[in-house]
Amino acid sequence: MLEFVFPYCFALLPLPLLVYWLAPVYKEKKDSLQVPNFKQMVEATGEKPQRGAVLLNRKFLQRLLVAITWVCIVSALAKPEMVGQPIVKERSARDLMIAVDLSGSMQVEDFTNTQGVTVNRLTAVKEVLSEFVKGREDDRLGLILFGNAPYLQAPFTNDIPTWQDLLNEAQIGMAGPSTAFGDAIGLAISVFENEQTKNRVLIVLTDGNDTASKVRPVDAGKVAASYDIKIYTIAIGDPEAIGEEKVDLEVLESIAKETGGANFEALNRKELEQVYATIDEMEPELFDSQSFRPRTSVQFMPIALALALHVVMFLLLLVRNYVKKMISNKQSNVNLQKQATPSGDNEND
Repeated sequence: MLEFVFPYCFALLPLPLLVYWLAPVYKEKKDSLQVPNFKQMVEATGEKPQRGAVLLNRKFLQRLLVAITWVCIVSALAKPEMVGQPIVKERSARDLMIAVDLSGSMQVEDFTNTQGVTVNRLTAVKEVLSEFVKGREDDRLGLILFGNAPYLQAPFTNDIPTWQDLLNEAQIGMAGPSTAFGDAIGLAISVFENEQTKNRVLIVLTDGNDTASKVRPVDAGKVAASYDIKIYTIAIGDPEAIGEEKVDLEVLESIAKETGGANFEALNRKELEQVYATIDEMEPELFDSQSFRPRTSVQFMPIALALALHVVMFLLLLVRNYVKKMISNKQSNVNLQKQATPSGDNEND
């Protein structure tokens, strides 16, 4: 379908008519030459002498070409575009923010990987998150790393490989040795506040033992609930641990319940995988449908048409002049032959 970006340009179409009617007649002076034997020249050319100015009139084809050229110019100014069929694109309406604890307690080696090797908690989290994001092609993922303070490592993005690289570069203690769990929730709230998706999910992997937050985790959870953010907390570590390695299950369960999420305990890698499978079931993917129509500019076509018509007209004039010249030469040859041939009366004499 053809559409014009600036259709109001067609208001310029009557402009030549206004110029033709309102503008004064163009006058041009030419030099004249006096010649002797004026009467004999008039008789030879067959022209009738006139007095005063001569008004030149264009032929019909010339007028038609000028009109078509002006229409083509105005059409090009209106910027025509070919609009294609609607293309529907679906994208996920779910924003998943992953918050990972990098405090000193994450270096405790109490997880076993698939090879049977004991690894620290952060390594296990990275491995399981790598598996988790493989099925997230249609989701937008964000990444928050927190220790003494939370940091937005990756805003919401569909670029999963880059998100994965940023996670793999995270190291224990790079954000400080303490745990600012409540502040991490607050940072996630501020990020979600600028987003327009309705299904908002925050997944927090931590031991829950808050030691550095300015805002209590439970209070931060209540604020998150007011923004319709569901928080799924995953307790990393042994619940029987003490001191800095202690897992505060009560706080994690309170936050999850307040926001309509859920709390999980992950004592090994297999249980962590089960946690993400459960989250996939509890938060089904939703899709927003976006429709757009591709546009291709054809602004060059009216100009190309005008140029083509001028070229055709020029070629026709060349052919016409050539034919006239041939006819004129042929007629001159015939006249010369008649003048050279003696009359029949002279032959009889």
